[in-house]
Amino acid sequence: MPLIPKAKLAKEPKVNPTYTRFYIDGAWVDPIEKRPFEVVDPATEEVVAYTSLGSAADVDRAVRAARTAFPAYSQASREEKLALFDRIIAAFEARLDQFAEVIMQEMGSPLWFAKSVQAITALEHFQELRKVLATYEFGHMLGTTRVVREPIGVCGLITPWNWPVNQIASKLAPALAAGCTVLVKPSEVAPLSAIVLAEVLHEAGVPKGVFNLVNGDGPTVGEAISTHPDVDMVSFTGSTRAGIMVAKSAADTVKRVHQELGGKSGNIILPSADLRTAVRAGVLRCFTNTGQSCQAPTRMLIQKDKMSEAVACAKEVAAKVVVGDPRRPDTEMGPLVSKAQFDRVQHFIMVGMEEGAELVAGGPGRPAGVNRGYYVRPTIFAQVDPQSTIAQQEIFGPVLSMIAYDDVEDAIAIANGTVYGLSGYVFAGTIEEARAVGMRLRAGRIYLNGAPHGKLQDVSAPFGGYKQSGNGREAGFYGLEDFMEIKALLGFVPA
Repeated sequence: MPLIPKAKLAKEPKVNPTYTRFYIDGAWVDPIEKRPFEVVDPATEEVVAYTSLGSAADVDRAVRAARTAFPAYSQASREEKLALFDRIIAAFEARLDQFAEVIMQEMGSPLWFAKSVQAITALEHFQELRKVLATYEFGHMLGTTRVVREPIGVCGLITPWNWPVNQIASKLAPALAAGCTVLVKPSEVAPLSAIVLAEVLHEAGVPKGVFNLVNGDGPTVGEAISTHPDVDMVSFTGSTRAGIMVAKSAADTVKRVHQELGGKSGNIILPSADLRTAVRAGVLRCFTNTGQSCQAPTRMLIQKDKMSEAVACAKEVAAKVVVGDPRRPDTEMGPLVSKAQFDRVQHFIMVGMEEGAELVAGGPGRPAGVNRGYYVRPTIFAQVDPQSTIAQQEIFGPVLSMIAYDDVEDAIAIANGTVYGLSGYVFAGTIEEARAVGMRLRAGRIYLNGAPHGKLQDVSAPFGGYKQSGNGREAGFYGLEDFMEIKALLGFVPA
Protein backbone atom coordinates (compact mmCIF):
# COMPACT_ATOMS: atom_id res chain seq x y z
CA MET A 1 0.00 0.00 0.00
CA PRO A 2 1.53 3.38 -0.96
CA LEU A 3 2.49 5.84 1.78
CA ILE A 4 0.49 8.50 -0.05
CA PRO A 5 -2.95 7.10 -0.88
CA LYS A 6 -4.13 7.39 -4.43
CA ALA A 7 -6.85 9.92 -5.08
CA LYS A 8 -10.50 8.88 -5.12
CA LEU A 9 -11.97 8.77 -8.60
CA ALA A 10 -15.31 10.33 -9.49
CA LYS A 11 -18.02 8.09 -10.92
CA GLU A 12 -20.41 10.18 -13.00
CA PRO A 13 -18.91 13.60 -13.64
CA LYS A 14 -20.50 16.53 -15.38
CA VAL A 15 -17.40 17.93 -17.00
CA ASN A 16 -16.03 21.28 -18.05
CA PRO A 17 -13.95 20.27 -21.10
CA THR A 18 -10.99 22.46 -20.18
CA TYR A 19 -10.87 21.22 -16.60
CA THR A 20 -10.74 17.58 -17.69
CA ARG A 21 -7.97 18.12 -20.23
CA PHE A 22 -4.23 18.61 -19.86
CA TYR A 23 -2.20 21.40 -21.41
CA ILE A 24 0.57 19.78 -23.45
CA ASP A 25 2.65 21.19 -26.30
CA GLY A 26 0.61 24.37 -26.54
CA ALA A 27 -2.85 22.76 -26.67
CA TRP A 28 -5.56 21.29 -24.43
CA VAL A 29 -5.55 17.53 -24.96
CA ASP A 30 -7.60 14.65 -23.60
CA PRO A 31 -5.94 12.30 -21.12
CA ILE A 32 -4.68 9.06 -22.58
CA GLU A 33 -6.69 7.21 -19.95
CA LYS A 34 -10.02 8.56 -18.69
CA ARG A 35 -9.81 9.04 -14.89
CA PRO A 36 -12.25 11.78 -13.77
CA PHE A 37 -11.79 13.28 -10.32
CA GLU A 38 -13.98 15.40 -8.03
CA VAL A 39 -12.94 18.84 -6.80
CA VAL A 40 -14.78 19.57 -3.55
CA ASP A 41 -15.52 22.99 -2.08
CA PRO A 42 -14.38 22.58 1.55
CA ALA A 43 -16.84 25.23 2.76
CA THR A 44 -19.88 23.30 1.53
CA GLU A 45 -18.54 19.76 0.98
CA GLU A 46 -20.12 19.92 -2.48
CA VAL A 47 -18.48 18.98 -5.78
CA VAL A 48 -17.74 22.18 -7.72
CA ALA A 49 -15.76 20.79 -10.65
CA TYR A 50 -14.29 17.69 -12.20
CA THR A 51 -10.77 17.26 -13.43
CA SER A 52 -8.83 14.26 -14.67
CA LEU A 53 -6.02 12.30 -13.08
CA GLY A 54 -3.12 11.66 -15.39
CA SER A 55 -0.97 8.61 -15.99
CA ALA A 56 2.69 7.89 -16.64
CA ALA A 57 1.87 7.98 -20.36
CA ASP A 58 0.52 11.53 -20.03
CA VAL A 59 3.71 12.53 -18.22
CA ASP A 60 5.83 11.00 -20.95
CA ARG A 61 3.91 12.93 -23.61
CA ALA A 62 4.41 16.20 -21.69
CA VAL A 63 8.11 15.54 -21.06
CA ARG A 64 8.68 14.85 -24.75
CA ALA A 65 7.03 18.17 -25.59
CA ALA A 66 9.21 19.99 -23.04
CA ARG A 67 12.36 18.25 -24.29
CA THR A 68 11.55 19.18 -27.89
CA ALA A 69 10.96 22.81 -26.94
CA PHE A 70 14.07 23.16 -24.81
CA PRO A 71 16.77 23.78 -27.47
CA ALA A 72 14.99 26.81 -28.90
CA TYR A 73 13.65 28.28 -25.65
CA SER A 74 16.96 27.85 -23.83
CA GLN A 75 18.54 30.13 -26.43
CA ALA A 76 15.86 32.85 -26.22
CA SER A 77 17.38 36.27 -25.72
CA ARG A 78 16.96 38.35 -22.61
CA GLU A 79 14.75 40.74 -24.58
CA GLU A 80 12.50 37.93 -25.82
CA LYS A 81 12.02 36.59 -22.30
CA LEU A 82 11.37 40.05 -20.87
CA ALA A 83 8.68 40.60 -23.48
CA LEU A 84 7.15 37.23 -22.58
CA PHE A 85 7.11 38.16 -18.90
CA ASP A 86 5.40 41.44 -19.71
CA ARG A 87 2.64 39.56 -21.52
CA ILE A 88 2.28 37.01 -18.69
CA ILE A 89 2.02 39.76 -16.08
CA ALA A 90 -0.63 41.64 -18.08
CA ALA A 91 -2.69 38.49 -18.67
CA PHE A 92 -2.38 37.47 -15.02
CA GLU A 93 -3.52 40.88 -13.77
CA ALA A 94 -6.61 40.66 -15.97
CA ARG A 95 -7.57 37.36 -14.29
CA LEU A 96 -7.09 38.29 -10.61
CA ASP A 97 -10.79 38.04 -9.80
CA GLN A 98 -11.02 34.64 -11.48
CA PHE A 99 -7.96 33.37 -9.62
CA ALA A 100 -9.50 34.50 -6.34
CA GLU A 101 -12.78 32.75 -7.09
CA VAL A 102 -11.24 29.38 -7.94
CA ILE A 103 -8.75 29.48 -5.05
CA MET A 104 -11.67 30.07 -2.70
CA GLN A 105 -13.58 27.14 -4.25
CA GLU A 106 -10.72 24.66 -4.32
CA MET A 107 -9.13 25.23 -0.90
CA GLY A 108 -11.47 27.43 1.14
CA SER A 109 -9.46 30.63 1.35
CA PRO A 110 -11.57 33.71 2.19
CA LEU A 111 -12.24 35.48 -1.10
CA TRP A 112 -10.55 38.73 -0.02
CA PHE A 113 -7.45 36.79 1.08
CA ALA A 114 -7.44 34.68 -2.08
CA LYS A 115 -7.22 37.85 -4.17
CA SER A 116 -5.17 40.27 -2.08
CA VAL A 117 -2.63 37.74 -0.80
CA GLN A 118 -2.79 34.36 -2.57
CA ALA A 119 -3.18 35.61 -6.16
CA ILE A 120 -1.28 38.88 -5.74
CA THR A 121 1.76 37.14 -4.26
CA ALA A 122 1.81 34.76 -7.24
CA LEU A 123 1.72 37.75 -9.58
CA GLU A 124 4.56 39.36 -7.64
CA HIS A 125 6.79 36.35 -8.35
CA PHE A 126 6.50 37.06 -12.08
CA GLN A 127 7.06 40.79 -11.49
CA GLU A 128 10.13 40.13 -9.34
CA LEU A 129 11.69 37.63 -11.76
CA ARG A 130 11.11 40.07 -14.59
CA LYS A 131 13.12 42.62 -12.59
CA VAL A 132 15.89 40.11 -11.81
CA LEU A 133 16.07 38.94 -15.43
CA ALA A 134 16.59 42.49 -16.67
CA THR A 135 20.04 42.73 -15.05
CA TYR A 136 21.06 39.14 -14.36
CA GLU A 137 24.61 38.24 -15.43
CA PHE A 138 24.56 34.95 -17.28
CA GLY A 139 28.35 34.86 -17.60
CA HIS A 140 31.61 36.38 -16.41
CA MET A 141 35.35 36.03 -16.98
CA LEU A 142 37.65 34.26 -14.50
CA GLY A 143 41.13 34.87 -15.86
CA THR A 144 41.13 33.31 -19.30
CA THR A 145 38.08 31.15 -18.45
CA ARG A 146 34.51 32.09 -19.24
CA VAL A 147 32.03 30.94 -16.58
CA VAL A 148 28.45 30.81 -17.84
CA ARG A 149 25.12 30.01 -16.28
CA GLU A 150 22.67 28.18 -18.48
CA PRO A 151 19.25 26.57 -17.89
CA ILE A 152 19.32 23.16 -16.28
CA GLY A 153 16.81 21.72 -18.77
CA VAL A 154 13.40 20.10 -18.40
CA CYS A 155 11.95 20.68 -14.93
CA GLY A 156 9.13 18.86 -13.18
CA LEU A 157 7.31 21.16 -10.75
CA ILE A 158 5.22 19.33 -8.13
CA THR A 159 3.18 21.74 -6.04
CA PRO A 160 0.80 21.66 -3.03
CA TRP A 161 -2.77 22.74 -2.32
CA ASN A 162 -2.28 25.30 0.46
CA TRP A 163 -0.98 28.20 -1.69
CA PRO A 164 -1.91 26.64 -5.02
CA VAL A 165 -1.05 29.25 -7.67
CA ASN A 166 1.60 30.99 -5.56
CA GLN A 167 3.64 27.82 -5.20
CA ILE A 168 3.53 27.22 -8.94
CA ALA A 169 4.57 30.81 -9.65
CA SER A 170 7.46 30.68 -7.19
CA LYS A 171 8.94 27.83 -9.26
CA LEU A 172 7.67 28.63 -12.74
CA ALA A 173 8.80 32.27 -12.86
CA PRO A 174 12.49 31.48 -12.23
CA ALA A 175 12.34 28.42 -14.49
CA LEU A 176 11.06 30.50 -17.39
CA ALA A 177 13.55 33.29 -16.68
CA ALA A 178 16.38 30.77 -16.70
CA GLY A 179 15.28 29.31 -20.05
CA CYS A 180 13.97 25.99 -18.77
CA THR A 181 10.95 24.12 -20.05
CA VAL A 182 8.54 22.68 -17.51
CA LEU A 183 5.89 20.15 -16.61
CA VAL A 184 3.66 21.18 -13.70
CA LYS A 185 1.73 18.77 -11.50
CA PRO A 186 -0.47 20.71 -9.07
CA SER A 187 -2.20 19.03 -6.15
CA GLU A 188 -5.18 17.04 -7.31
CA VAL A 189 -7.08 18.52 -4.33
CA ALA A 190 -6.75 22.10 -5.61
CA PRO A 191 -6.09 22.04 -9.38
CA LEU A 192 -8.37 24.80 -10.64
CA SER A 193 -6.04 27.79 -10.24
CA ALA A 194 -3.34 25.89 -12.13
CA ILE A 195 -5.75 25.48 -15.03
CA VAL A 196 -6.47 29.21 -15.03
CA LEU A 197 -2.71 29.84 -14.98
CA ALA A 198 -2.30 27.60 -18.03
CA GLU A 199 -4.91 29.72 -19.81
CA VAL A 200 -2.97 32.86 -18.84
CA LEU A 201 0.27 31.44 -20.22
CA HIS A 202 -1.41 30.35 -23.45
CA GLU A 203 -2.91 33.81 -23.88
CA ALA A 204 0.53 35.35 -23.23
CA GLY A 205 2.04 33.33 -26.05
CA VAL A 206 4.35 30.99 -24.17
CA PRO A 207 5.95 28.88 -26.94
CA LYS A 208 4.62 25.36 -27.53
CA GLY A 209 6.06 22.81 -25.14
CA VAL A 210 7.68 25.34 -22.79
CA PHE A 211 4.88 24.98 -20.24
CA ASN A 212 2.92 21.77 -19.78
CA LEU A 213 0.28 20.85 -17.20
CA VAL A 214 -0.72 17.34 -16.18
CA ASN A 215 -3.09 16.89 -13.25
CA GLY A 216 -2.86 13.82 -11.09
CA ASP A 217 -1.89 12.30 -7.79
CA GLY A 218 1.53 11.76 -6.26
CA PRO A 219 1.83 7.98 -6.53
CA THR A 220 1.11 8.10 -10.27
CA VAL A 221 1.99 11.44 -11.89
CA GLY A 222 4.42 12.62 -9.20
CA GLU A 223 6.27 9.31 -9.31
CA ALA A 224 6.41 9.36 -13.12
CA ILE A 225 7.93 12.86 -13.07
CA SER A 226 10.47 11.96 -10.39
CA THR A 227 11.69 8.85 -12.18
CA HIS A 228 11.55 10.10 -15.77
CA PRO A 229 15.02 9.96 -17.36
CA ASP A 230 14.38 13.08 -19.48
CA VAL A 231 13.48 15.28 -16.51
CA ASP A 232 16.62 17.13 -15.40
CA MET A 233 15.27 18.63 -12.19
CA VAL A 234 12.35 18.10 -9.83
CA SER A 235 11.20 21.02 -7.71
CA PHE A 236 8.83 19.80 -5.01
CA THR A 237 6.84 21.55 -2.30
CA GLY A 238 4.95 19.47 0.22
CA SER A 239 5.39 17.39 3.33
CA THR A 240 8.80 16.14 4.41
CA ARG A 241 7.58 12.56 4.14
CA ALA A 242 6.52 13.04 0.51
CA GLY A 243 9.72 14.98 -0.22
CA ILE A 244 11.81 12.03 0.92
CA MET A 245 9.88 9.76 -1.43
CA VAL A 246 10.46 12.16 -4.34
CA ALA A 247 14.19 12.31 -3.60
CA LYS A 248 14.45 8.53 -3.48
CA SER A 249 12.55 8.19 -6.76
CA ALA A 250 14.80 10.76 -8.41
CA ALA A 251 18.06 9.24 -7.18
CA ASP A 252 18.37 6.58 -9.88
CA THR A 253 18.60 9.23 -12.60
CA VAL A 254 20.77 11.60 -10.49
CA LYS A 255 18.56 14.55 -11.30
CA ARG A 256 18.64 17.72 -9.24
CA VAL A 257 16.02 17.69 -6.46
CA HIS A 258 14.88 21.04 -5.11
CA GLN A 259 12.64 20.83 -2.04
CA GLU A 260 10.55 23.12 0.14
CA LEU A 261 9.17 20.89 2.85
CA GLY A 262 7.60 21.00 6.29
CA GLY A 263 8.07 23.43 9.15
CA LYS A 264 7.43 23.90 12.85
CA SER A 265 8.48 27.50 13.24
CA GLY A 266 9.34 28.91 16.63
CA ASN A 267 8.20 32.41 17.56
CA ILE A 268 10.40 33.77 20.35
CA ILE A 269 8.83 36.63 22.27
CA LEU A 270 11.64 38.12 24.32
CA PRO A 271 10.99 39.71 27.74
CA SER A 272 11.74 43.17 26.31
CA ALA A 273 9.01 42.94 23.65
CA ASP A 274 5.62 44.62 23.90
CA LEU A 275 3.88 41.43 25.03
CA ARG A 276 0.32 42.17 23.90
CA THR A 277 1.43 43.38 20.47
CA ALA A 278 3.72 40.38 19.95
CA VAL A 279 1.20 37.81 21.18
CA ARG A 280 -1.60 39.23 19.08
CA ALA A 281 0.59 39.26 15.96
CA GLY A 282 1.81 35.72 16.63
CA VAL A 283 -1.66 34.26 17.13
CA LEU A 284 -3.07 35.86 13.99
CA ARG A 285 -0.03 34.83 11.94
CA CYS A 286 -0.42 31.24 13.12
CA PHE A 287 -4.09 31.20 12.10
CA THR A 288 -3.52 32.85 8.69
CA ASN A 289 -4.68 30.63 5.82
CA THR A 290 -6.38 28.46 8.47
CA GLY A 291 -2.92 27.49 9.68
CA GLN A 292 -2.16 25.78 6.37
CA SER A 293 1.23 27.38 5.79
CA CYS A 294 4.55 25.60 6.16
CA GLN A 295 6.18 28.66 7.75
CA ALA A 296 3.35 29.40 10.20
CA PRO A 297 4.65 30.33 13.70
CA THR A 298 2.99 27.39 15.44
CA ARG A 299 5.22 27.41 18.53
CA MET A 300 5.06 30.58 20.63
CA LEU A 301 7.90 30.79 23.15
CA ILE A 302 7.19 32.94 26.22
CA GLN A 303 9.39 33.69 29.23
CA LYS A 304 7.97 31.80 32.22
CA ASP A 305 7.16 34.86 34.32
CA LYS A 306 5.06 36.32 31.49
CA MET A 307 3.22 33.15 30.50
CA SER A 308 -0.05 33.78 32.35
CA GLU A 309 -0.39 37.25 30.86
CA ALA A 310 0.47 35.93 27.39
CA VAL A 311 -2.08 33.11 27.66
CA ALA A 312 -4.85 35.53 28.63
CA CYS A 313 -4.01 37.75 25.66
CA ALA A 314 -3.82 34.82 23.22
CA LYS A 315 -7.17 33.48 24.41
CA GLU A 316 -8.74 36.91 23.90
CA VAL A 317 -7.38 37.16 20.35
CA ALA A 318 -8.52 33.65 19.40
CA ALA A 319 -12.04 34.34 20.63
CA LYS A 320 -12.36 37.25 18.20
CA VAL A 321 -11.21 35.38 15.08
CA VAL A 322 -14.15 35.26 12.65
CA VAL A 323 -14.54 31.75 11.21
CA GLY A 324 -17.05 31.26 8.45
CA ASP A 325 -18.19 31.57 4.85
CA PRO A 326 -15.21 32.42 2.62
CA ARG A 327 -17.38 34.78 0.58
CA ARG A 328 -18.10 37.07 3.51
CA PRO A 329 -15.75 40.10 3.67
CA ASP A 330 -15.46 39.84 7.47
CA THR A 331 -14.35 36.19 7.46
CA GLU A 332 -10.80 35.83 8.75
CA MET A 333 -10.54 32.04 8.70
CA GLY A 334 -12.19 29.68 6.27
CA PRO A 335 -12.33 25.88 6.35
CA LEU A 336 -9.49 23.43 6.06
CA VAL A 337 -8.95 22.13 2.55
CA SER A 338 -10.44 18.64 2.86
CA LYS A 339 -11.94 16.03 5.13
CA ALA A 340 -8.56 14.33 5.34
CA GLN A 341 -6.98 17.53 6.62
CA PHE A 342 -9.92 18.10 9.00
CA ASP A 343 -9.43 14.62 10.45
CA ARG A 344 -5.68 15.17 10.77
CA VAL A 345 -6.11 18.39 12.73
CA GLN A 346 -8.79 16.84 14.96
CA HIS A 347 -6.39 13.99 15.70
CA PHE A 348 -3.62 16.35 16.80
CA ILE A 349 -5.97 18.38 18.98
CA MET A 350 -6.97 15.19 20.79
CA VAL A 351 -3.31 14.17 21.13
CA GLY A 352 -2.49 17.54 22.68
CA MET A 353 -5.24 17.06 25.25
CA GLU A 354 -4.20 13.48 25.96
CA GLU A 355 -0.57 14.50 26.46
CA GLY A 356 -1.57 16.97 29.16
CA ALA A 357 -1.23 20.36 27.48
CA GLU A 358 -3.57 23.04 28.80
CA LEU A 359 -6.36 23.78 26.29
CA VAL A 360 -7.03 27.52 26.54
CA ALA A 361 -8.96 28.16 23.32
CA GLY A 362 -10.81 26.10 20.73
CA GLY A 363 -10.63 22.34 20.92
CA PRO A 364 -12.10 19.43 18.99
CA GLY A 365 -15.06 19.68 16.65
CA ARG A 366 -16.48 22.40 14.46
CA PRO A 367 -17.25 25.91 15.70
CA ALA A 368 -20.60 26.31 17.42
CA GLY A 369 -23.55 26.34 15.01
CA VAL A 370 -21.57 24.92 12.07
CA ASN A 371 -22.72 21.54 10.80
CA ARG A 372 -21.09 21.28 7.39
CA GLY A 373 -17.81 22.27 5.83
CA TYR A 374 -14.33 21.41 7.07
CA TYR A 375 -14.25 24.19 9.64
CA VAL A 376 -12.22 23.88 12.83
CA ARG A 377 -12.01 25.93 15.98
CA PRO A 378 -8.95 28.20 16.34
CA THR A 379 -7.09 26.26 19.02
CA ILE A 380 -4.43 27.24 21.53
CA PHE A 381 -2.57 25.00 23.97
CA ALA A 382 -0.48 26.40 26.83
CA GLN A 383 2.16 24.81 29.06
CA VAL A 384 3.20 22.65 26.13
CA ASP A 385 6.19 20.36 26.61
CA PRO A 386 8.76 21.25 23.92
CA GLN A 387 9.23 17.55 23.14
CA SER A 388 5.53 16.69 22.94
CA THR A 389 3.83 15.58 19.74
CA ILE A 390 2.05 18.88 19.09
CA ALA A 391 5.30 20.80 19.60
CA GLN A 392 7.34 18.59 17.28
CA GLN A 393 5.06 17.49 14.44
CA GLU A 394 3.63 19.70 11.72
CA ILE A 395 -0.15 19.85 12.22
CA PHE A 396 -0.99 22.16 9.30
CA GLY A 397 -4.01 23.73 10.91
CA PRO A 398 -4.87 26.60 13.28
CA VAL A 399 -3.31 25.03 16.37
CA LEU A 400 -0.85 27.08 18.44
CA SER A 401 1.46 25.65 21.11
CA MET A 402 2.59 28.10 23.81
CA ILE A 403 5.88 26.98 25.38
CA ALA A 404 7.61 28.48 28.42
CA TYR A 405 11.35 29.19 28.51
CA ASP A 406 13.74 30.15 31.31
CA ASP A 407 16.10 32.57 29.55
CA VAL A 408 17.19 33.57 26.04
CA GLU A 409 19.60 30.64 25.72
CA ASP A 410 16.79 28.26 26.61
CA ALA A 411 14.46 29.94 24.09
CA ILE A 412 16.98 29.58 21.27
CA ALA A 413 17.57 25.92 22.14
CA ILE A 414 13.82 25.19 22.11
CA ALA A 415 13.31 27.07 18.84
CA ASN A 416 16.11 25.08 17.19
CA GLY A 417 15.00 21.81 18.82
CA THR A 418 13.03 20.24 15.98
CA VAL A 419 13.92 18.40 12.77
CA TYR A 420 12.64 21.41 10.83
CA GLY A 421 14.30 24.69 9.94
CA LEU A 422 12.06 26.59 7.55
CA SER A 423 11.29 29.84 9.36
CA GLY A 424 11.64 31.58 12.69
CA TYR A 425 10.19 34.66 14.35
CA VAL A 426 11.62 37.01 16.97
CA PHE A 427 9.93 39.86 18.83
CA ALA A 428 12.14 42.11 20.98
CA GLY A 429 12.19 45.59 22.46
CA THR A 430 14.88 46.68 20.01
CA ILE A 431 15.76 45.61 16.51
CA GLU A 432 19.36 45.00 17.62
CA GLU A 433 18.21 42.40 20.16
CA ALA A 434 15.91 40.78 17.60
CA ARG A 435 18.74 40.60 15.07
CA ALA A 436 21.12 38.98 17.57
CA VAL A 437 18.65 36.21 18.40
CA GLY A 438 17.57 35.81 14.76
CA MET A 439 21.17 35.15 13.72
CA ARG A 440 21.26 32.14 16.05
CA LEU A 441 18.13 30.45 14.74
CA ARG A 442 18.77 27.53 12.40
CA ALA A 443 16.17 28.34 9.78
CA GLY A 444 16.10 29.69 6.26
CA ARG A 445 13.90 32.75 6.80
CA ILE A 446 13.61 34.81 10.00
CA TYR A 447 10.95 37.46 10.63
CA LEU A 448 12.02 40.21 13.02
CA ASN A 449 9.55 42.29 15.04
CA GLY A 450 6.55 41.50 12.89
CA ALA A 451 8.19 41.93 9.49
CA PRO A 452 5.40 41.83 6.90
CA HIS A 453 4.55 38.78 4.86
CA GLY A 454 3.10 38.76 1.36
CA LYS A 455 4.69 42.00 0.15
CA LEU A 456 7.14 42.47 -2.69
CA GLN A 457 10.14 42.35 -0.36
CA ASP A 458 9.22 38.76 0.51
CA VAL A 459 9.30 37.58 -3.10
CA SER A 460 12.77 39.04 -3.54
CA ALA A 461 14.05 37.43 -0.32
CA PRO A 462 15.14 33.78 -0.61
CA PHE A 463 12.72 31.20 0.79
CA GLY A 464 13.72 27.70 1.80
CA GLY A 465 14.81 25.64 4.77
CA TYR A 466 17.52 24.01 6.81
CA LYS A 467 17.50 20.40 7.99
CA GLN A 468 14.33 18.45 7.07
CA SER A 469 12.62 21.57 5.74
CA GLY A 470 14.35 21.00 2.42
CA ASN A 471 17.16 22.27 0.24
CA GLY A 472 17.54 25.00 -2.32
CA ARG A 473 15.84 28.37 -2.36
CA GLU A 474 12.87 29.96 -4.09
CA ALA A 475 12.04 33.57 -5.00
CA GLY A 476 13.98 36.33 -6.69
CA PHE A 477 17.66 36.12 -7.61
CA TYR A 478 18.28 33.03 -5.45
CA GLY A 479 15.34 31.22 -6.96
CA LEU A 480 16.69 31.87 -10.43
CA GLU A 481 20.12 30.52 -9.47
CA ASP A 482 18.63 27.16 -8.52
CA PHE A 483 17.38 26.57 -12.08
CA MET A 484 20.86 27.12 -13.55
CA GLU A 485 23.80 24.91 -14.41
CA ILE A 486 27.33 26.36 -14.30
CA LYS A 487 29.71 25.75 -17.18
CA ALA A 488 33.39 26.72 -17.38
CA LEU A 489 34.94 27.34 -20.81
CA LEU A 490 38.70 27.14 -20.23
CA GLY A 491 40.89 28.88 -22.80
CA PHE A 492 38.01 31.17 -23.74
CA VAL A 493 40.62 33.86 -24.20
CA PRO A 494 43.72 32.35 -25.84
CA ALA A 495 46.86 32.65 -23.74
